[in-house]
Amino acid sequence: MSSGAPKWVAALVDSVGAQGLYTYRLPPDLKVTVGDILSVPFGAQQLGAIAIQLLREPPPNLAPEDIRPVAAVISRGMFSPTYWQLLERVAAYYQTSLIQVIRTALPPGLLGRSQRRVRLLSDAIPPEAAMFLSPAAVCVLSQLQQSAQGDYTWQYLRQKCRGAYRGIQALVDRGWAESYLALPTPPRPQRRQAVTVVQVPTPEETTITKRQREVLTLLQRRGGDLWLQEALQYCRTTSATMRSLAQKGFLAIEEREVLRQPASPDLGPDQPKTLNAAQQEAFGTLQATQGFAVALLQGVTGSGKTEVYLQAIAPRLAAGTSALVLVPEIGLTPQLTDRFQQRFGDRVYVYHSGLSDGERYDAWRRMLQGEPMVVIGTRSAVFSPLPQLGIIILDEEHDSSFKQDQPMPCYHARTVAQWRAELDDCPLVLGSATPSLESWSAQQPQPLSEAAELGSEPPSAIAIPKSTLPLQHYLVLPDRVHQRPPPPITVVDMRLELQIGNRSIFSRSLRSALETMKSREEQGILFIQRRGHSSFVSCRECGHVMMCPHCDVSLSYHQTRSGTAEMLRCHYCGFGQVQPPSCPACGSKYLKHFGSGTQRVEQAIAQELPELRCLRFDSDTTRAKGAHRALLARFAQGEADVLVGTQMLTKGIDLPQVTVVGIIAADGLLYMADYRASERAFQVLTQVAGRAGRGEQPGRVILQTYNPENPVVQAVKSQNIQHFLTTEQEQRQALDYPPAGRLVLLRITSPDRAAAEQTAQEMAAQLASRLENAWSLLGPVPAPILRVARRYRWQVLLKGAIAAPIPDLTDLSKQCPAHVSLTIDVDPLNLM
Repeated sequence: MSSGAPKWVAALVDSVGAQGLYTYRLPPDLKVTVGDILSVPFGAQQLGAIAIQLLREPPPNLAPEDIRPVAAVISRGMFSPTYWQLLERVAAYYQTSLIQVIRTALPPGLLGRSQRRVRLLSDAIPPEAAMFLSPAAVCVLSQLQQSAQGDYTWQYLRQKCRGAYRGIQALVDRGWAESYLALPTPPRPQRRQAVTVVQVPTPEETTITKRQREVLTLLQRRGGDLWLQEALQYCRTTSATMRSLAQKGFLAIEEREVLRQPASPDLGPDQPKTLNAAQQEAFGTLQATQGFAVALLQGVTGSGKTEVYLQAIAPRLAAGTSALVLVPEIGLTPQLTDRFQQRFGDRVYVYHSGLSDGERYDAWRRMLQGEPMVVIGTRSAVFSPLPQLGIIILDEEHDSSFKQDQPMPCYHARTVAQWRAELDDCPLVLGSATPSLESWSAQQPQPLSEAAELGSEPPSAIAIPKSTLPLQHYLVLPDRVHQRPPPPITVVDMRLELQIGNRSIFSRSLRSALETMKSREEQGILFIQRRGHSSFVSCRECGHVMMCPHCDVSLSYHQTRSGTAEMLRCHYCGFGQVQPPSCPACGSKYLKHFGSGTQRVEQAIAQELPELRCLRFDSDTTRAKGAHRALLARFAQGEADVLVGTQMLTKGIDLPQVTVVGIIAADGLLYMADYRASERAFQVLTQVAGRAGRGEQPGRVILQTYNPENPVVQAVKSQNIQHFLTTEQEQRQALDYPPAGRLVLLRITSPDRAAAEQTAQEMAAQLASRLENAWSLLGPVPAPILRVARRYRWQVLLKGAIAAPIPDLTDLSKQCPAHVSLTIDVDPLNLM
């Protein structure tokens, strides 16, 4: 190493107790670059760390001889310079530690703890070696000789032998053992045996049997190269036959690495579709966009946004760059992934938390290779390490699933995607039929003709501060493909249904539509907000409600099938119990179920419309890996007439055979204690209505409510998105709520109720004295749901001007007692 070369490295250590950066010495034979994952000593442990900065001089407060050396490099070149800038920006904006952001970004297993081990050098040990050793060294030697590999960890030997440290050192000094570092082991690459035909036997060949010749012929028909297990099944032969052919030189059997990918069906290739005028205009704008730009693609449901995405990605793949496609839910990825794989083949990879650690690890390693590919994933995929990024797409950009509430960092994938597109100098496309108010309000003033296509006057010009979304293109798809009409929406007043004696959860209109649908061999969707059977269980004698013992919420009633146990479950902490036969408060046997969920709808169909076959699509039925794809495939293949589900049904699912959509109870969405309640209700109801009539047959939507005059219901019925967004924006501006203002939510939680309240009071008092005039403080107040999972929750809300810098709040967590936790949520979406 030259005198001018770096001799030290500042590293970020993966330890809860680590504060800031730690300096380590670089051994002369070890090359380290910024972004490498290292193994370093930290106290008595060996931990993972990230190389942050190379230094030619150590910090002045450290003596060079006291600086410990880097033990090893675990992984090289993990971060590009722009990727590192992205992580630093996320940590700074969302006010969390950099190591926490790195843990969020990396796949599981890369930042792990190294182990110090001792290996016996058997060939160097003379006979009767124990005669020359101390009792401690004899004990260590004996333990190592009993190991099949002659290898144990320091920790194990210290447990087995008194004075193990001195004994190990004695063996190492004599050269009879060696001490080494076992690096953290990430998920291992998967390897499989493959068989290849290397020589074709001549007709005169006598060294092989007739059966072996048949096997070779079959293998040649399949191209002469197969995975061994596939070859054994195809040829209906044994491993012994294959090995015999390999020994005779006709086959080669070797191990190859195979990248783990979630299973997907074999699909035929798909060709680009002819674009209509609006699609062509949107595609042309995106194709002409070079460098960083943000485009909002607002298209009604069924308008062909995905085809625009596909055609915008194709030229960028051809140019050698990659595409990142973010979707809000795992359940949306199967259909979207199938569509992309039909177009781009094996260049499509998925990345989300529903994959195994090995699948995520393999996808991550493949991204680092820099080959052009399409990565489809959920929120965390925004951190995918694609070195050559050509375009980023957020489908259903309005969805709140893109925002992480906990743990920190409480990032929004849309915001991080914007920063990433800026750093990588590529376009960001935000697609939705019901765009978020933040994205929509960032639009530049549009010409009258373009805005009029959506059915309203153009909004007035909006002054956009530099701190908000820098939207350059507002692209509109006003019509469905093939000029299919939007489904008419019928609003049913359920109060009138009660007046005529109809106590069913199905109105007369919905029942008639479902019966007609069945006679025409079509399919339908029934949407309800909640899973389970009933929202809560109450005693009709004393009014006692069955509550979760760990949360301040009622238990929901679940009954999967008739005759099975009646269960009560908490949808917040997961607690469950069997429903008691009588009221625990008064002993009455009159327990009544209130409210409706997916199970109750499924049960009502079986009782009132038994001719309809039903499938349920909610988080209870899709927990198993691959369940989303399997359920949708069964429905698409005609195994059921009706699909009953929750908000999962609203997230981009394309089922062309659906002609009827029934919204069982819209009211559950309308009255949430949140300033975004109207916007969310409008988005959900509009999206689920858009599932009808996407195929050749026209669709219809029946929306059941006890409040048909509600402005949200009327806006959904008229399908006037622009008018609703304009009205909603005016209301937000009057209150200085986002996007007209900015919020920061502080969540204080503790198992001790008094401690949570006291900490919140003290924190609020301190903030009140240091906040600038641009910020106001609301609270502290108990959270709307005070207790969740045995932890009491208090909140402090900061509200500021949109252009005001966010105050530095990172020191607040240090002031919390040990049993009190603080979460800083910048730009919160969930105030519950």
